Amino acid sequence: MPVIFPIGGGKGGVGKSFISANLGALMAKRGHRVILIDLDLGGSNLHTLLGIKSPPSGLDRFLDKTENRLEQVAVPTHISNLSFISSLHCSMEIANLYHAQKIKLINAIQRLSYDCVLLDLGAGTHFNTLDFFLASDRGVFVCTPEPTAIENAFRFIKAAYLRKLKQVISHNAFHKIVKDAAQDNGPQALRYNDIVDIVLKYDPGMEMFLRDSIRRLQFKFILNQFRKNTDSALGEKIKTVCNRHFYSPFEFLGHIDYDERVTDSILSKNLFTLQFPESKTATDFRAIVDQLAPKRVASHTTVKVP
Repeated sequence: MPVIFPIGGGKGGVGKSFISANLGALMAKRGHRVILIDLDLGGSNLHTLLGIKSPPSGLDRFLDKTENRLEQVAVPTHISNLSFISSLHCSMEIANLYHAQKIKLINAIQRLSYDCVLLDLGAGTHFNTLDFFLASDRGVFVCTPEPTAIENAFRFIKAAYLRKLKQVISHNAFHKIVKDAAQDNGPQALRYNDIVDIVLKYDPGMEMFLRDSIRRLQFKFILNQFRKNTDSALGEKIKTVCNRHFYSPFEFLGHIDYDERVTDSILSKNLFTLQFPESKTATDFRAIVDQLAPKRVASHTTVKVP
């Protein structure tokens, strides 16, 4: 089974696609068989970063059952060991993917015969986006140092965390009161701490099961567009806050320096880390790849979404 890295975040424009493409290329350069899947449904643009002018059909052919296996819609890139699946040709309604289609796609992703799978997700906290992020226990979220981006990143974390809590409670033997509280999505919907309190009150015997299920998540995050005047300890501060308030472990993978040439590389449709391999930004990317895909691809646990 592949190592799956969903790459998401609460705010658009923080560089999720840029990071996905460059991480994928560097992993492939190290000899790993890597596939990039554009799951920014309705806002597909990963092909442009990869220098693919007009990608052939991709997810659309899998979802409409023209192809039975997800591997059949993958195409090679100009980088050895790196394949790509586009969502560009999906219908305009693809952002509102049906539940059955989503489960079919997640299960297919988890069965892919690659070493590493990178999922480039859209912005926001739509249920489909959260479920793609939770399809693996190695989700990576991206933000920039701006207060608005950090605020949206925290909102994304809370939404993903709450979504996971609800999944665990809904599909296991919890008290009916707990299940009802967890599934309430109305205006007075409970927060994750409230749900944990209800478990402690009505189902104390399931508390450790719930905590253990949540601890399997290994949230990782990257600070992109890091400038010289940014607090050098910002990443560690965010990690400390998250580890203090959530039951899951958070890991700061590092920051990626801001470089004015990033725009030039995107306009020229060249991957930055390959065009400017000696830059500080490329060095930052390689340091992150050292943590995500070491010399030997590690085993991992994928998460079945009910």
